[in-house]
Amino acid sequence: MRPTLADRIGHILDAAGKIRIAVAGHTRDSFSKDIFMRLATERLLQVVSEASRFIPDDLKAKNPDINWRGLADLGNWLRHAYHRTDADLLWDMIEDDLPPLETFIRTIAEEPKP
Repeated sequence: MRPTLADRIGHILDAAGKIRIAVAGHTRDSFSKDIFMRLATERLLQVVSEASRFIPDDLKAKNPDINWRGLADLGNWLRHAYHRTDADLLWDMIEDDLPPLETFIRTIAEEPKP
C-alpha cells in the first residue's frame, strides 16, 4: 500500500525532527568533520526530499517561499552527485531551509480534513 499524504507529511516531520536532534550541539565545523553525522543527515534529507514530491501543488502554492523544486531535486543530487556533497551546503539547509519547511508542514498536518 502506498503512503498517503498524511503519511508523507509524517515522514517529513519525523525526518526533520531527527535531523534537529542529531545536530543539536554540533557546530558547522564539528558537523563537517563528523562523516557519520553527515551521512545520517543526508539520508534523512533524502526522505524529506522524496516525501515532498508528493505534496500536492495546491498545498505547495500556499508557501511559495519554500524552494519546492530545489527540495525535490535534493534527493537526486544526494543520490547521484554523492561525491560532491558539501557539508557547508547541508548545514545551511539544516539551519535555513528546514525550519520554515517544518513549520509549514506542521500547519498542513493541523488543517482540518474534509
